[in-house]
Amino acid sequence: MRQAHPVEDAVGMDYYVSDSDGVGGHLRREPAAFGVREIEAFDVESIDAEPGAYPHVVFRATLAGWDTNDFASVLSDSLGISRERVSWAGTKDKHARTTQLFSVTKIDPGDLDAIDLSNVEIEVLGRSGRPILFGDLAGNAFEIEISEPDRPENIDAVLDELAAFAGSDRDRDEGSATTVGVPNFFGQQRFGSERPVTHEVGLAIARSDWKDAVLAYVGNPHDREREDTREARAYVAETRDWQGALDRLPNRLGYERSMCHRLAENGASNPEDFRDALEAVPTNLQQLFVNAAQSYAFNRILSARLERGLPFDEPVPGDAVCFADNDGPDGLELPDTGRTQRVTEDNVGTVRRHCERGRAFVTAPLLGTESELAEGEPGEIERAVFEELGIGPADFDLPGEFRSEGTRRAILLRTDLSVERDPLTLSFALPKGSYATVVLREITKADPADL
Repeated sequence: MRQAHPVEDAVGMDYYVSDSDGVGGHLRREPAAFGVREIEAFDVESIDAEPGAYPHVVFRATLAGWDTNDFASVLSDSLGISRERVSWAGTKDKHARTTQLFSVTKIDPGDLDAIDLSNVEIEVLGRSGRPILFGDLAGNAFEIEISEPDRPENIDAVLDELAAFAGSDRDRDEGSATTVGVPNFFGQQRFGSERPVTHEVGLAIARSDWKDAVLAYVGNPHDREREDTREARAYVAETRDWQGALDRLPNRLGYERSMCHRLAENGASNPEDFRDALEAVPTNLQQLFVNAAQSYAFNRILSARLERGLPFDEPVPGDAVCFADNDGPDGLELPDTGRTQRVTEDNVGTVRRHCERGRAFVTAPLLGTESELAEGEPGEIERAVFEELGIGPADFDLPGEFRSEGTRRAILLRTDLSVERDPLTLSFALPKGSYATVVLREITKADPADL
């Protein structure tokens, strides 16, 4: 193992599992160099279906240089509707060319044809009886160019190590795919690529410390931010002057300004005022705060498992595994976290064979009200992390969009990866909720700012 970058330590990713030097280089020099296409898993009726029964218009959008949330806001403004009527399956980064599904409630499909936005292509697919929800996709397919790699020859050594971590033998035939594995960390962008603080907000919410949650998001300056932003955040942290903060916060910080406006308008005399301020932001961002706290704890559990030398590709007694989704697309390992089993001394051999064949996956918890923790050594790790963070299942019995029942998540991310050498381009597919950057960080060993 190799120590990770300090910025990655801050979000619970303490190690690389490959010791070899990476290829270096940069990602996302232009959107076309980072291609993402959703592997769709959503049924759509004909566009001529009855609007009363199927009020949601579904379309596929190809976006270059657009953050998903920003696109939804601009789209809703263009249509003259509330942003809450726009839904999508997965949030994508703006420094990419992405193809993804959206739905819009109660509009004329022809209104979408009239949308004229830069670097946006819209294809109307049909209608649905419900909106697209977060997670309504099987996965994502990636084609990513690594620009200006310093040591492109290092890729072979890294892939050998990642194949071993996956429990597979690397095929050395030129042009063939390599089955590689990495810890299924939540990537840097889950917590804020420039300013990783969303998990701090979520942990404060889980502790019902609404004031600290607001201050973690609105204050809390980071050295990667612009100077005017750092100064405004420092002013908030020092003064708690919400009206003064509105005068100083740049307009581009719309969510922070929404919180400050609510506090300046309604006062900040009790915890409920700060909770109300947090509820001024879109519901998906409210959920993201709590999800980021769960993700941070999950990353910490995986790092602790690495420290203990426990395997990721096979279980040990005490682990909880989930089984593969039998309806998943061919060639994509898709865990079904709704089907789990405890691993014991009696069944560990059988479960290991299921894991070897891609039929089962070792898991760790995303903590929530319904969470049941592992036993044995894996359970010791989980309990130690939660105790250190000062959170437990009952802390997620929260009001409104902040509440979470929790789930479990596979700890190993395994994929078949193909390489083109000139330019150095990687092609692979991942199940929904997994991050391409956790594969790429192992291959590049670059500063996270370059990912």
